Amino acid sequence: MKKILAIIFTLVFTHTLLAQKGMIDSTKITITSPDRNILCTVYQKIDEKGKKAIFYTVSYKGKAVILESELDIQLDNHLSELAMALKVDKTEKWCEDLQFVGIKTSQKDTTWKPLYGERSLIRDHYQAVNLAFKKASNADYTLEIQVRAYDAGVAIRYYFPENPKGSYYQITAENTEFALPSGTTAFYTQWAQGKYAELPLENWVDAGERPMPLRLSNGLWACLAEAQMVDYARAKFIISKTKKNTIQTALYGGVDGITYFGTPWRVIMIAESEGKLIENNDIILNLNTPNKIANTDWIKPGKIIREMTLTTEGAKAAIDFAVKRNLQYVLFDWKWYGPALTWDTDATQVKAKMDMAEIVAYGKERGVGIWLYVNLQSLYKQADEIFPLYKKWGIKGVKFGFVQAGSHRWTTWVEEAIKKCADNQLMVNIHDDWRPTGEMRTYPNLMTAEGVRGNEEMPDATHNVTLPFTRYIGGAADYTICYFDKRIKTTHAHQLAMAAVYYSPLQTLFWYDQPKASNDEPELEFWNKIPTTWDETRVIQGEISKYITTARRNGKDWFVGTLTSNEGRTLKIKLDFLPKGIKYTANIYADDSSLTSATKVGIQRITVDNATVLDAKLLPSGGQAIWLTPQK
Repeated sequence: MKKILAIIFTLVFTHTLLAQKGMIDSTKITITSPDRNILCTVYQKIDEKGKKAIFYTVSYKGKAVILESELDIQLDNHLSELAMALKVDKTEKWCEDLQFVGIKTSQKDTTWKPLYGERSLIRDHYQAVNLAFKKASNADYTLEIQVRAYDAGVAIRYYFPENPKGSYYQITAENTEFALPSGTTAFYTQWAQGKYAELPLENWVDAGERPMPLRLSNGLWACLAEAQMVDYARAKFIISKTKKNTIQTALYGGVDGITYFGTPWRVIMIAESEGKLIENNDIILNLNTPNKIANTDWIKPGKIIREMTLTTEGAKAAIDFAVKRNLQYVLFDWKWYGPALTWDTDATQVKAKMDMAEIVAYGKERGVGIWLYVNLQSLYKQADEIFPLYKKWGIKGVKFGFVQAGSHRWTTWVEEAIKKCADNQLMVNIHDDWRPTGEMRTYPNLMTAEGVRGNEEMPDATHNVTLPFTRYIGGAADYTICYFDKRIKTTHAHQLAMAAVYYSPLQTLFWYDQPKASNDEPELEFWNKIPTTWDETRVIQGEISKYITTARRNGKDWFVGTLTSNEGRTLKIKLDFLPKGIKYTANIYADDSSLTSATKVGIQRITVDNATVLDAKLLPSGGQAIWLTPQK
């Protein structure tokens, strides 16, 4: 009985005349989050012409998050119906004649241990309802609206049970709406490696990327995201052409499905601050299926340097530098196998002046693994050939370059390529316009992905303090941090601190840097010590596009990164996340313009504890990094 009461739902079968729009309320279901703060209501309406539509609303502690918004998906199966001698559906809107037939409720409260992540344990706790419908014109067509309410937000998807007549499904549009309180603004970027701008909900030039944080006029924060987009077309967000203050999903082309199958989850994350959105991003992992790789011993997170000379001599120098700087991998990037942007290149052949066997052996002797870049043309043409070959060579991972992203075709291709790499014990890093939606849980050999405007474009500090609240909510990102390149638009302490603020199990450091550029800078101790995976993550403070302080724990040590925007500022950093009664040595790496060194980063070592509050005086575009280790 308690399980049933935990999900508040009401079924109204009597047709109650509504006061507005001449609509009839026929079905209404309300579900709450486990902590009771979030309430989601789903209901169906019938207009005076007898056509139906499904709507939902979401609130948090009584404040509106999503106002009345339509749940709509459009199918056109007429070719399959004709080919299979089935009744052709002639409804204008596929959902207009759906009849409610039943409801299933469930709940879950489990904890799972990821292979790696931003925390060592993840709680998967939600209340759920599945609302079943069938088409009045053809009962073989059924649909479920599946809703999960977490403390972190609400997830909704469309699920198609198996069609008994075997009709194939063509989804032509998914028009899920998100009607928001007046005055809401969105953090918008047109493409995955674009700049961000805070915009009102009007006059967008193009669809916006996900995840998309929203600043609500009532003081709340929300974030629209996508989860488990593995056999579907990518959805971005557009402004509704007919409804004010309303965002709508827009698919990248159509989807061809064979029942049974579900769409990706449409996620509405909700929090009282933008920092809490970051801490709550496990909801995206929880909406993906568990790990499918039986033996994961070969999946090893770590830090990586890109080797730029593509010579045996340069490779050995990079490996020696990796040993010195506690890096686990070296990447051979663009053109090691010849011109990459052509079908005629052969990625089984080393064209650069490199002895691959000698390099791999040299690295293996020193505990440093090798990654190889391969562009889409060769990946598409030669995947079944090169992945077993690279395993034979002793390669540890493959960086996918310039992948196509968005369409159903290329989404399924990327997922299959990740699986093929897993079959050959190869880790994966996907670059360019592709963004993850939680797939790392299912195939943890997918270590990281780009889909971010990083140091390839040398963005400014304001962009850098926008990213944790935007792109990084969606999962690990390969920002490609640099240290010595003169084009960097931030201070060096800012670059140091990004390794703590930005999460990536495969963390690229020294992207544009060569070993010979280093003069044994003492502050690189921070990068020597920092790991890439965590037992605990805290967002200590932050305002989107202004500043952030993130603390991450691995074992007993904590690593704290603080970034500011293009503007300088002074912040107080409370260390109350430390356990009480234990003294720590705080190794503080901060910008110091009075120094004569090229990087102008000073080091201070002090004793601190749980009650300590540090003053961080940040230069414009600056930062501060702290390594906290218990005193013996």
